[in-house]
Amino acid sequence: MHIVILVLVEVLIIIGLSRLVGLGFRSIKQPLVIGEIVAGIMLGPSLFGLVAPDVAVSLFPPETIPFLNVLSQVGLIFFMFLIGLELNPKYLSGQLEVAVLTSHVSILVPFSLGTLLAVILYPLVSNASVSFTAFALFLGAAMSITAFPVLARIITENNLQGTRLGTLALTCAAVDDVTAWCLLAVAIAVARTGDFAGAIPTIIASIVYIGLMLTAGRWFLQRLAKYYVRAGRLSQLLLAGIYMGVVASALITELIGIHLIFGAFLLGAAMPKNEDLVRELAVKTEDFVLIFLLPIFFAYSGLKTQIGLLNRPELWLLCALVLGVAIAGKYVGTYVAARVSGISKREASALGWLMNTRGLTELIVLNIGLELGVISPLIFTMLVIMALVTTFMTSPLLEWTYPKKLIRLDVMEPESEAETGINTSAGGETYSHPFRILVPVANPSTQKGLVQLAVALAQPAVGIALNYRYPAIVNPLSLIEFEEDYAFESTPVEADRLIAQRRHQLQELINTLEPPETRSCVHPIVRISSNVARETAQIATSQQADLILVGWHRPAFSSNRLGGRVGQMLITAPVDVAVFVDKGKEQLESLLVPYSANIHDDLALILALRLLINRETCMLQILQIVANQVKEELNYELHTMMEQLPTSVRDRIEIKIIEAPEPIQAVIQASEGVDLTIAGTSRAWGIERQTLGRYTDQLAIQCRSSLLITRRYSQVTAHLASMLPEVSSQEPTLRS
Repeated sequence: MHIVILVLVEVLIIIGLSRLVGLGFRSIKQPLVIGEIVAGIMLGPSLFGLVAPDVAVSLFPPETIPFLNVLSQVGLIFFMFLIGLELNPKYLSGQLEVAVLTSHVSILVPFSLGTLLAVILYPLVSNASVSFTAFALFLGAAMSITAFPVLARIITENNLQGTRLGTLALTCAAVDDVTAWCLLAVAIAVARTGDFAGAIPTIIASIVYIGLMLTAGRWFLQRLAKYYVRAGRLSQLLLAGIYMGVVASALITELIGIHLIFGAFLLGAAMPKNEDLVRELAVKTEDFVLIFLLPIFFAYSGLKTQIGLLNRPELWLLCALVLGVAIAGKYVGTYVAARVSGISKREASALGWLMNTRGLTELIVLNIGLELGVISPLIFTMLVIMALVTTFMTSPLLEWTYPKKLIRLDVMEPESEAETGINTSAGGETYSHPFRILVPVANPSTQKGLVQLAVALAQPAVGIALNYRYPAIVNPLSLIEFEEDYAFESTPVEADRLIAQRRHQLQELINTLEPPETRSCVHPIVRISSNVARETAQIATSQQADLILVGWHRPAFSSNRLGGRVGQMLITAPVDVAVFVDKGKEQLESLLVPYSANIHDDLALILALRLLINRETCMLQILQIVANQVKEELNYELHTMMEQLPTSVRDRIEIKIIEAPEPIQAVIQASEGVDLTIAGTSRAWGIERQTLGRYTDQLAIQCRSSLLITRRYSQVTAHLASMLPEVSSQEPTLRS
């Protein structure tokens, strides 16, 4: 097979497997990049070469490795440029003195432990061609690394960017990043020259180049930024000039004697942080780099990772020692420095685990060390295992140390009372548990009807004087989900911009709700999420929501109305759920509840009664479809509640009993004359969950009116209980 064709086949396999394994790791709440690194290792001698050695040699012959190396180096150059580009000075604005102390101690302790570990490892896993100084410097640098990109994405995904912990962690990681790269540059210079004295000219040349880039280079880049502002777009000519600058800067640092990646990183860091320029440049660059080039780097690294080299118990003990030193050095150094700076125990511990994140940055360092011959394949494999374990453990240990339920308590700016659910007052009294409807809103521009229905369920229309025992709150919930861990939009600064933008869109939606008096009960919640259904259920629990009101959307690979995320919420949410199929009926004057005496139909009737109480012109028809004139009675609790309704409300209820062989068709026919049909998830209405996780949705498809499908979780009728005592007291004369 022609060598170019074979390389393209390799690239095809690499990209496909990295995406597949990466998505698998995301499903277990791990960064996508960890899965991609594992995919690269799977393609090497540690798995593929072990299971099918002949096929592995045929598919990845030695003559194709240089091609993969070239592609991976190009990917590394532009990835380092992206890292420098997103190193925003805003990250250095919070608790800088504390961060500088904590960051440098978190480098000094593991670096010192790493150099001590080198004394043990050098005679065992190194050789005489490598100086001890170079080996110790590299091992110390490897122990000191914190992966700023991975840490930043973990902070964003956990909505920590607005907390004291998140701000401090970002500042520490930014300072750590710059310091660690300087240490690595010194280690490379020493490795290439043989001793520290010989590396001094290289170090001096590097300092001079950094000074030039931060002065003359930055001045020139600012001129480019001004040109961009005038043009209003990033033209291909300007983009070509920036890319040429990236490659040129990388070549200069290589000629100086450090490494290609430093020049690319330096140019990215020196770029003016004009928000629009940085965003457009990152978006234009990252897709090809992250999807095509970076997985090739992971595969190239994986081909050099040989877990089989750890073939004796004593070698595994050495690997465990490396891992223990790496974890303890970073954690203890960070924890002690943070505590000395006055940080609480919980926050200091969480910061220690966050700073242990090494990820892709560690892999870059290790490849440089292996390329220069400073570390052997054996120690390379040990350190790759260390990088994977320390990154893999960050999210679970962070959740254990600093669970999400405590994150809101650490927000730097107090949340609104609508989000916390406390200090909500009505009539001079304070209530800790208002009646709350959570409304997931994916697109604020198209879901006004959903929020308007929630308001109608929550608050009475103008002119109706009702005093609820508890006030009602509607929380439009907008969860921003990122597809990629390393995408620029998932950086904390960009995530904050997207949150502010989404909050503004929701506020514009709220300002259109009618009547205006009801808008005061609507308070949006915006979060970053990696799993919308799971996050919605968690927020419903933490906010003590009584009802989740979700809009229907067609799943990508199914026609089921109750599939996809809607189906996941119906299954997993620990509160009552109602799914709204909006067919454009703006009025809520006539309601239909088909009733078959199950708990889900009970919820449908309860929600209909809320609308009936809140809107004095609203009419309700309860449709009971029977066979052989056998009537299904309302359950006792519901019947008792209906008896408590004022006469003015009960007079607007019609109970209609019909005999029909096809209940669904009878409901569809009755829906022609109403604005909203409310039905429980029931076999009778063709919307019950069936085998293999599929739903039938005949009523949802054929219903003539808008449709509200209800699924009851709790047996407690809190939806009406908060209203009835005050409602009934206004009209003491009720039917017996």
